[in-house]
Amino acid sequence: MNAPQSVTIVGAGVMGRGIAYVSAVSGARTTLVDLDADQLEAAVRRIDLDVASGVERGKIDDEVAARTRELLSTTTDLAAGCAGADLVIEAVVERMDVKHQVLRTAEAAAADDAVLATNTSAMSITEIAACLDDPSRGVGMHFFNPVPKMKLCELVRGLQTSPDTMDRAEAAAQAFGKQTVRVEDLPGFATSRINALIGNEAMRMLEERVASPADIDTAIKLGLNHPMGPLEMGDLVGWDTRLDILEYLGDTLGDRFKPTNLHRRMVAAGRLGRKSGHGVHRYDDEGNRLDG
Repeated sequence: MNAPQSVTIVGAGVMGRGIAYVSAVSGARTTLVDLDADQLEAAVRRIDLDVASGVERGKIDDEVAARTRELLSTTTDLAAGCAGADLVIEAVVERMDVKHQVLRTAEAAAADDAVLATNTSAMSITEIAACLDDPSRGVGMHFFNPVPKMKLCELVRGLQTSPDTMDRAEAAAQAFGKQTVRVEDLPGFATSRINALIGNEAMRMLEERVASPADIDTAIKLGLNHPMGPLEMGDLVGWDTRLDILEYLGDTLGDRFKPTNLHRRMVAAGRLGRKSGHGVHRYDDEGNRLDG
């Protein structure tokens, strides 16, 4: 299968800008869409830093870096941004109504045979794609944060996803430099289901004062060989996003996913993680830990 030539990513948050980076680096004409112009500007600044970092680490050369900047464009107009695209990936908030609105607009504007993908980490691909006139073109493409560095893309087959759509999504992910796994459309897929449980138990341990946040993270990293502690991971994902995931998984899979009171209180207080400068840990404006 051929890699996509024109890719649109909707949502310029942490995930959207990361997907835009790997898309443009792969050589695809890439459009990043967000209703917030300031968010788009911040995303482009972050992508420029990722490009510079890629050159410094020897992952990309100067020619690819220059081409990446030329291939990337931004817009606040969703329909215009999706016009003619052969792959659209929505990376917006984990709300079904918002995803439906985005994908309906994308379907009307994109190429007639475009793959219409969602980056959801837990929600039903079948339900998301049900809004489409042709739900066979809907598929889950679950990337991981930080997208430029994480190797996996989890491909999720909805009830009506066609084999051709799965193959084209896989070709796109591989062109972006990712290794793929194929999973069925069950709540939490393979990764989020396990990750949510680990993070929820770590938050419960924190609530019960089993150990300090730093010691919980260190224990999991050194004792279980995880590259990142579960509380650090929650800060990276965003505790508001993690709360939405747990609420959904709790409704579909049972009480073992029920969020803790501490988790709810943190979100209510605006302690969302790196993006707010304070979650379980504290961070500076560049996302570096301030508490060791």
